[in-house]
Amino acid sequence: MPYLPCNGIDLYYEQLGIGSPVLFLHSGFSRGLLAFASQILDFQTSYACYYPDFRGHGRTRSDSLEWSTPQHAEDMIAFLDQLDIPNVHLIGYGMGGGVALYCALNHPERIASLTSIGQCGFVASAGSEEFEPERLLQTNNAAFIQSMEERHRDAHRGDWQTFLRTKLKDWRSYPQLTDDQLRAIRCPSLFIAGELDELAPEADMKRVTALIPDSRYVVVPGGSHRPHMNREQPVFVNDTILQFIADHS
Repeated sequence: MPYLPCNGIDLYYEQLGIGSPVLFLHSGFSRGLLAFASQILDFQTSYACYYPDFRGHGRTRSDSLEWSTPQHAEDMIAFLDQLDIPNVHLIGYGMGGGVALYCALNHPERIASLTSIGQCGFVASAGSEEFEPERLLQTNNAAFIQSMEERHRDAHRGDWQTFLRTKLKDWRSYPQLTDDQLRAIRCPSLFIAGELDELAPEADMKRVTALIPDSRYVVVPGGSHRPHMNREQPVFVNDTILQFIADHS
C-alpha cells in the first residue's frame, strides 16, 4: 500500500473497502492494521476503511523520532486533506482515542462521528513504569523489546528505547483537555471500554459523557483494555460501532 507525503513525513497507510470513509487510529504500542485486525472484515463491506501508521510508529518514516498525541491529530487532518476527504468517522483505540478527541475539538467540520475504545479523554498512566527501557532490560523482557523493534523498525530505525521514552512521555501527558474543551466537542461520540479496563473505568466514561453533549458509553462485560480484539468480544464491539455509525451517517 502507498506512502503519502504528509506534514513532512512519509505516512504509511492501508485502505480497504468502499463507501463512506472511516479512519482507524491505533494505540501507542501498535500500528494501523495490527490494532484493528478484528474489525477489517466487518467494516470493509460497508465503508472505505483507512488504517494509517502514526508518526514514529510502524512503517511511517520521519527524520525526527519526536511525536505526540496532538501532533498525530494534525497529521491525520493533513492526511485527510491529501486524500481530499472532507469528513470522516473516527475510531480510535487507546492513544488513538485521544487523537480522535483532538481532531474533533480542533477540526469539528471534518468529523462525522467519534468512537473511542479504552480512552476516556483523561490522562491514565497507571502501569507506565513497567515500560521504561531500563525496567524492561532489568527484567529481561526480551519478547516485548523484540516486538517494539519489529513493529516500528521503519519508524524508529532500530532505536526502540527512544521510541518507548517518547511513548511514555506522551502517555503521561495526554490527552490534556479541560472540561470546557470536552463540552465544546459537538460530533456524536461513543465511548467503549472493557469492564476490567483500569485505564478507562466506568466512572471516567460517566464523567466524559456528562461533558460531551451528544455522547454515550458502553461497557463490554468481562472485557479488558482491548475488548475489540480477538479472544475478547470483537463481534459485540463491531456491531455496537456499526450501529452507532449507521445512526449518524
